[in-house]
This record gives sequence, structure tokens and C-alpha cells, in this order.
Amino acid sequence: MTKYGTLYFFAGKMGAGKSTKAKRIAKENNAVLISEDEWLETLYPTQIHSFEHYLKYSNQIKPLIKSHVQSILKTGTDVVMDFPGNTVEQRRWLVEISSDIQTSHQLIFLNLSDDQCIQQIKKRRDEDPSREHFDTIEMFNHVSKFFKAPSENEGLNIKELNQ
Repeated sequence: MTKYGTLYFFAGKMGAGKSTKAKRIAKENNAVLISEDEWLETLYPTQIHSFEHYLKYSNQIKPLIKSHVQSILKTGTDVVMDFPGNTVEQRRWLVEISSDIQTSHQLIFLNLSDDQCIQQIKKRRDEDPSREHFDTIEMFNHVSKFFKAPSENEGLNIKELNQ
């Protein structure tokens, strides 16, 4: 029987460190890292100016990403998806990627306080001024309205981190 790779994905509020953790886990596991931000920036470099634009283009790439990730997992290679799993619907899509081909998954839940996330957003914005339009307290508050902490009753294999 062929052993497929493991799918890793993340939940955590904006600024929790999902992208940083994704890079670290990909390196530690010699896994393929797939970043939603990189795909969107490459495919739609001038079209995303609001949260609504982000949602539109993010949904457009999902069918291609799903089949691409499944193809990689079927080779036995682990995949780390730097895509948000911050709502039940987002996590359902991520779990479906692995469950459709009957492979394992790991959800890393970065359970940081609002204050910790806001401090990291400020630091990120200072280090990369090009992020100043999206890395704001207002955007944090807006997207945090949609955040729902993951629950094992969603059929998730959760690893919770508080730092």
C-alpha cells in the first residue's frame, strides 16, 4: 500500500505567525510549502485592493490548488499549506484535500491573544512597509470577526500552540 504525505495547515488570527510557522514546519519536514499569498501575488499582482478582492481571487485558485496539492501528497511528499484555516468553511476545504485521497492531516492552531497578534502585525508592518495597507488594526478587527477557533468535533487532528 502506498503511503501518502501528510497535509499541514494552520488556524490563528491575523498576525499569529502562521506564515512563519509554515516555513519552519516545511523546512523541518522537508515538505513542499504552498503559500496562498505567493500564488495570489503572482497571479493577480494588481487586482487585490480589499478584503473582498482577496476572497474573490482566493476562491478562484482553490480548485487548482486542491488538485495540485493532492498530486503532491500522492507521491508521499508532505505538504505545508500557508492558507488560512480560520473559519469552519476554510478548514472544511483544507481537510477535504486530505480526506478525499485518504491521507493524514495536521492542523496547527496558533492560539495567541489579540494583543500578541497586534504587536506582531505592527512589527511586520515596520519590517515590510509594503504591507501598510493591509497590516492595520482596522483590518485585524475586521478579519477577526470571522475567526472561529478550531474544534475536534470538526474531525480535525489539532496541535495547539500558545506562543
